[in-house]
Amino acid sequence: MNQTGTHRVIDSLLDTDAYKLHMHQAIFHQYPETEVVAEFHCRSKEDLRPYFEAIQAQLAQFDSLSFTKDELTYLSTLGFFQQDYLTFLETFSLNSQQVELDVSGDQLAIKITGKWLDVIFWEVPLLAIICEVRCAARYPEVTPEAAIIQLKSKIDHFYQHAEGTDLSDFALVDFGTRRRFSKAVQHHVVDYLADHFPYFKGTSNYHLARTRGLTPMGTQAHEWFQAHQQLTGELADSQQLALNRWLQEYPDSLGIALTDCINMDAFLRDFDLRLSNRFVGLRHDSGDPVTWGEKAIAHYEALGIDPMTKSLVFSDSLTLDKALAIYKHFYARTNVSFGIGTQLSCDLPNVDTLNIVLKLTQCEGRPVAKISDEPGKSMCRDEGYLSQLRQAFDVAQ
Repeated sequence: MNQTGTHRVIDSLLDTDAYKLHMHQAIFHQYPETEVVAEFHCRSKEDLRPYFEAIQAQLAQFDSLSFTKDELTYLSTLGFFQQDYLTFLETFSLNSQQVELDVSGDQLAIKITGKWLDVIFWEVPLLAIICEVRCAARYPEVTPEAAIIQLKSKIDHFYQHAEGTDLSDFALVDFGTRRRFSKAVQHHVVDYLADHFPYFKGTSNYHLARTRGLTPMGTQAHEWFQAHQQLTGELADSQQLALNRWLQEYPDSLGIALTDCINMDAFLRDFDLRLSNRFVGLRHDSGDPVTWGEKAIAHYEALGIDPMTKSLVFSDSLTLDKALAIYKHFYARTNVSFGIGTQLSCDLPNVDTLNIVLKLTQCEGRPVAKISDEPGKSMCRDEGYLSQLRQAFDVAQ
């Protein structure tokens, strides 16, 4: 039985997604004093209030976590991080008092307020804690071995459907940290994939990348684009500012751009020839993946750019079967890869997965929002601001 009350769900600050550290360095250099608010939302119809005390106990353990010398040495070998940032991380820590948990309503409410430099680090471990605490309570009999049995079945099914397909360019990446059943399940799944699935190319989790010798993957998340909505003079300029500030921080690496903070059409209007050349590719995270990919290819071709020189990363609610179908559709037309999260790290028999998010809702005391290519993924309580955002980017209601 997984007793989350007796062990730390998170025992390393590297047990997070790589894009958090990549954004963190950019914030350290460009926006060290910026203040933000992030709020939790459970998209699943499940009451999480019964797990309040266990979650709070896990959060309290964060105050003693810091980066180890071995972890910082590892980060220094990757080529992404500058020395001043690594020096900053030597004394970096989190304060659990920043995280406000409230169970007075009809659902668990969480609000995190403070400098973006601190708030950004809470999302991934907080969601992983909520998932593991809840899964341990609801499914105490489930073991990591059950996850591997399920994974083997899915891989067998994948190969059956891939018969006759050239898989040499198929690339799978683990994106499973935020909504994993447990740390143990994710670790077992990643270890099995690394040993038995030749198309497994890496993980978004820096702790797993370091301890397993895997390639870490990830660039930026929605919050990078959301915050820039209040860090720019004109709202309509915020997306281009976010892209250009990213290139300022990473001119020669980490060049995959996320497209759906507003929506794909609005993104492509801002993604001009210079940006299209500078970024090596795009990431899909909402809406129909084939429609999105066709728009990306058409955009590159209209600019005279060979789509085979670019990469499209798909990461929206994927399964191995969905990834294979997308791969077959775009095979030999552009380079594709697939980040799979919940369907790797929390796919077990008779286990209901939990759809939870933590999103920025304010930056510098003013609202920010995500519109997305999928209406259900939008998150903003300020309808007036949403109207401004749609108007600025010419997005229909």
